[in-house]
Amino acid sequence: MRIGIDVGGTFTKAVAVEVRTGAIVARSVVPTTHSAPTGVAEGILESLSELLSGGEVDPSEVELISHSTTQAINALLESDTAKVGVVAMGVGPERREVTRRTSLRDAGPVRAEHAFLDTSHVLTAGEVDGAIDGLRKRGAEVILAAEAYGVDDPSNETFVMEGAARAGLPATASHEVSGAYGLEVRAMTAAMNASVLPTAARVAGHVERAVRGLGVDAPLMIMRGDGGVTSMETFRTRPILTVLSGPAASVAGALLHLRVTDGIFVEVGGTSTNVCVIRGGKPEVRYVTIQGRPTCVRSLDVRVVGSAGGSMVRRHSRGVWTAGPRSAHIAGLRYACYADAGELQSGELVYVRPTPNDADEYAAIRCESATYAITNTCAANALGLVPEGDYSRSSPESARVAMEKLAGQTNAPYSEVARSIIQTSSFGITKEVSRIIKEHSMDRATTRVIGAGGGASVLAPFVAKQLGLDYSRAENAEVISSIGAASSMLQEAAEVSMATPTPEAIHEACRAAHTALVARGAVPESIIVDTAHDADRGVLRVSAVGNVELDSAGAPGSAFTLEEARARAAEVMRLPAGLVDLAFESDSHLVFTGRARKRRVLGTRVKRRVLVLDRYGRAKLSLEDAVVLQGGRNSVLEELGEISSRRASPVAARTYLLDDMRLVDYSAVTDAAKIAEAIRSEIGDARAAVIVEA
Repeated sequence: MRIGIDVGGTFTKAVAVEVRTGAIVARSVVPTTHSAPTGVAEGILESLSELLSGGEVDPSEVELISHSTTQAINALLESDTAKVGVVAMGVGPERREVTRRTSLRDAGPVRAEHAFLDTSHVLTAGEVDGAIDGLRKRGAEVILAAEAYGVDDPSNETFVMEGAARAGLPATASHEVSGAYGLEVRAMTAAMNASVLPTAARVAGHVERAVRGLGVDAPLMIMRGDGGVTSMETFRTRPILTVLSGPAASVAGALLHLRVTDGIFVEVGGTSTNVCVIRGGKPEVRYVTIQGRPTCVRSLDVRVVGSAGGSMVRRHSRGVWTAGPRSAHIAGLRYACYADAGELQSGELVYVRPTPNDADEYAAIRCESATYAITNTCAANALGLVPEGDYSRSSPESARVAMEKLAGQTNAPYSEVARSIIQTSSFGITKEVSRIIKEHSMDRATTRVIGAGGGASVLAPFVAKQLGLDYSRAENAEVISSIGAASSMLQEAAEVSMATPTPEAIHEACRAAHTALVARGAVPESIIVDTAHDADRGVLRVSAVGNVELDSAGAPGSAFTLEEARARAAEVMRLPAGLVDLAFESDSHLVFTGRARKRRVLGTRVKRRVLVLDRYGRAKLSLEDAVVLQGGRNSVLEELGEISSRRASPVAARTYLLDDMRLVDYSAVTDAAKIAEAIRSEIGDARAAVIVEA
């Protein structure tokens, strides 16, 4: 059994998922404890305690606890950060340039002091200790080591980190956050990481103590922004990787639990709404920008809109009612639609400021026993948009009374007021969905909106209707993020500066990622390693995913059966299932070919559309016209040579090797002889297939 916990802006939700079937055994929802002495850890403890007290979950059966967190991004956005002491390094003549690129002036949420060390000679412990002492006297609470080309030789950065440890200060280094060149962006990313290290360490400690105090000894993991999960130790040292982990958890739920292939996923929470496109079973990935500053951190492309089910209603400057960005949770108020209608009827409409610094006032109803917030959920229930049995369903009468209180201020029918609230509140979501459709050239006739989150029925179907798109509500919509956190696997991702990748370098990068994942507790047989070369940035990206299941004999609940994978392949390739064939199967991947056109087949050579799916139904490679070669090493190499000799261009065709564990991308290697040499050494006696673009 796995437990997933999503720490949202409004609620902390926990679910227990049975690994092999994917069934939800138990669930718990409590308010998120932002202002508690131990922060969000208190809410995690409450939700977990409630989950375990129901009797359905035996702590000894829990193999993994994974949670998402908003801690890193909230600390950066709210400037709740530690002052960073930057120790920049370079050869003497480069001092001015290195200083300019690491000074971090106008660095948004980062406050920094700066020191420079000349590395034209071997650094001494005295020099390092002196620089760190000077930074500490200027208020530095954490140290950042950054050297030009430190990704090639990180020894000096490591030496500075050792000096910080002697001084009793937490530290990070630029090579730890990215292996790509670009000192300025790498230093900025590392500085953001360093600035939240103390907060991350404090929260990690609280969460670990809370979980262990309940008698659960299972590994405790945390969601990354790219959809994988990683250890709490990583959170302590590289919290920047958890930026947008909450939205990533919801997308993971869509992919692993709902198995969405194509669509726009709209998760409506209590405080904000997450919008993400899924195409071919894969989400889009991008580099994260924080307060206008680019970083080296890659995350799922989730657009966050500050409007959701709990957004409080306020009067617009032109007299139109709208909602957000403040939520009822921030104001510490219950929703009016969940109060007694009679009590609301005798209450008084008032305007409140959720926080002392708010310029806007939000509508509420002050009753004898309490004050209630008027929210988007109130408006949706008043209009009858929330179906019976839905998580957001309330008393229609209470919702109507809340809207009538507002209508009394405008002399408009309550239904018109409620409709204006939903229309204006959903505008930001509608805008993002429209932007995604345009960016990805999606066909409106076939594009589907999938609604999730506790407020799914409040705003998501309205957005779909406004845009003329099909709509469906996700199963278990209100806890989909928690399911995603529970279902996700370990993930290791790295970027290595590599202008012209060689097969040897690609192989070494794959081996390093595989080894790192095994060291973190992944079952070796479950690890899948993928590579991709970004020629524009001169970067080789290596990603490895693996299951942390302690008993690898049984497939996890999220693994696809052959027929499910075939159906997914047909969906991705947009072909009837009868025209999709399984061409090759390994422990980690399935290769399907689609007979889009009639092709001649000779021996083991099949020329047609090719799609590679991993065992979890995710598309890893899609080629419109390709050849799948399989068999013994000699026959594969012979056919590969024939293909190369027939090419009019001297540049080798894009080539991929698929063995039992990995999909290796050789498409950046242009020398056919080097590709053949690499494949010769890789295949050995193992089962493998080679895919060559025609």
